Amino acid sequence: MIKKNLSKIGIDGAIGYTVLARIIQAGGGLITLALIAIFLSKEEQGYYYTFGSIIAIQVFFELGLNGIITQYVAHETVHLQWITATELSGSKEYLSRLSSLLHFCLKVFSVLAFILFIILTFSGFIFFNKYKQGAANIQWQLPWILVALATSLMLVINPLLAFFEGLGKVKEVAKIRFVQQTVNILCIALVFVFHGSLFALGIASFVSFLILMGSILLTYRKNLLLFIYYSIGEIRVDYWEEIFPYQWKIALSWVSGYFIFQLFNPVLFATEGAVVAGKMGMTLQALNGISSLSMSWISTKIPLMSSLIAEKSYKKLDTIFNKTVSQLSFINILLIGVFIVLVVGFNYLKIPLGQRFLPIFPLILLCIVTFVNQFIFSWATYLRCHKQEPFLVNSIVGGILTASSTFLLGNFFGLMGIVLGYTCLTIFVGLPWGYLIFKTKKKCWHYG
Repeated sequence: MIKKNLSKIGIDGAIGYTVLARIIQAGGGLITLALIAIFLSKEEQGYYYTFGSIIAIQVFFELGLNGIITQYVAHETVHLQWITATELSGSKEYLSRLSSLLHFCLKVFSVLAFILFIILTFSGFIFFNKYKQGAANIQWQLPWILVALATSLMLVINPLLAFFEGLGKVKEVAKIRFVQQTVNILCIALVFVFHGSLFALGIASFVSFLILMGSILLTYRKNLLLFIYYSIGEIRVDYWEEIFPYQWKIALSWVSGYFIFQLFNPVLFATEGAVVAGKMGMTLQALNGISSLSMSWISTKIPLMSSLIAEKSYKKLDTIFNKTVSQLSFINILLIGVFIVLVVGFNYLKIPLGQRFLPIFPLILLCIVTFVNQFIFSWATYLRCHKQEPFLVNSIVGGILTASSTFLLGNFFGLMGIVLGYTCLTIFVGLPWGYLIFKTKKKCWHYG
């Protein structure tokens, strides 16, 4: 009965484990906050969070490649048949192209991981040695090297998991991620309890790497990768001809979105102070969590949609897509409703937590934007499964307009100026433009 009810809102195994992993991640974030306050000094707390800020540069080494790998692998796999759990049969052309993608993952990301480790290590030593005033006694060197090493190793393993998702192993990867997230939180807690202080982030990250690597090397997945790796032939996927023309557009779109959402807090900090900036940060964190959960419904469908596009099964593709969008919209509006009720309830009962979020009017405006963005994100995902990025111009223009609005309106009108500007741009520019791109490209690619 439980499975039947869950299936009505589209929760299958892949979505279930993905959602659980993100819930564990969110809950673990709250637990980590409490542990940091108990076990770290104020200076160590600064180092801990600065570690996380510096290692965030890893995203500039990925630049959307993991998602692209999943799509390209799915497009090749649809032309092959499974003989056993570790073997595929079919055209040597497609098998060779699939093998070339695996070679690409191992070669490129191994080099990138080495470069990332060097950059992280040296930039960290330069930064922390320069700005260590008042915290000269803190032993950060070994913890930092461990963090840099673990982060670099994760850069190698994540593309392999993306590869398995493209092979149709979405549920398996989601289950692995769920276990990894759970163990990660437990590791951080244990290291803090045993007074490992700054080693917590590095040890937890390294253990996460070991779990993910073990899920490949100690299971049938190792033999599957070996089979695919040694199936290489003369026909291969050409990165510069096939992947790069798509990837650089994805990368620019992602970077545009990254800078949009990172501008709100600095501008508010400068115009209205740290308290308002903190409220904006907490509100956005909650709404981003809601968006991340609801978007699990479509992100887990990427390999399936990519396969249907490769088969030109457009009618089935649209049926699945429309149903998925309906389900994720329901989940999104439900969670947003719960969030608003909780914040209003906290404020009514004078519970201090309610005062940590934005006032109700700008909060509701941001909730509306979050709901609207679900459609834009879904349309973009649908079109990107065609190995195209038609939202490039939309993303860049949106980034420029939002950044300009944030600086201009934030300077003159503060919080309300930023929120109103962002809301109006999303509803009156982003939404209609995104829908026009979706309908136009869909018609052109399917029936043109």
